[in-house]
Amino acid sequence: MVNYVWLAMVFFGVVAAAASGHIEAVTMAAVEGAQTAVKTSFSLIAIITFWLGIMKLAEAAGLVRGLANLARPLTRFLFPGVPRDHPAIGAIVMNLSANMLGLGNAATPMGLIAMQELQKLNRGDKDTATPAMCTFLALNTSCITLIPTTIIGIRILYGSQDPTAVVGTTIFATSLATVVAVTADRILRRLYGQGG
Repeated sequence: MVNYVWLAMVFFGVVAAAASGHIEAVTMAAVEGAQTAVKTSFSLIAIITFWLGIMKLAEAAGLVRGLANLARPLTRFLFPGVPRDHPAIGAIVMNLSANMLGLGNAATPMGLIAMQELQKLNRGDKDTATPAMCTFLALNTSCITLIPTTIIGIRILYGSQDPTAVVGTTIFATSLATVVAVTADRILRRLYGQGG
């Protein structure tokens, strides 16, 4: 549906520009938009690469296992059907850690690994998500962000006077989103009689 909305916006924008005799404005906007997108992407590569490197170092140093052990009470509560030392737990912890640092793109590979590992535990219909998969998806989507690294990077790139001004509101909004997601997950599990 969203694709149709975007297509309609582009189509009517081009038609309106042509009708008003400003079709060159469409071309200029497309070129400027593409240049801005490429410039922003290259600038963010450094931030994402840095944090991915930190995450790899943490994994190699055994901090992931330590973090998984530290988060064990929470992961046991959220994922009761996943065995304690299953690789899915480490991947979930790494994914959530990257999300907490505001590195959504860097979190994606660990999220895919977590889903693959959770699928290995799927004893039922392989085309149906398990409760643990649903919980992980809810957490991944709504994850609390403590340091919105990517947003801060974009604000610095575009000359913000106070690029970290968004930290407080980001923590508040994402904390609220996480509480709502976990609560909805628990309510829906009970409503539909699903276990861990």
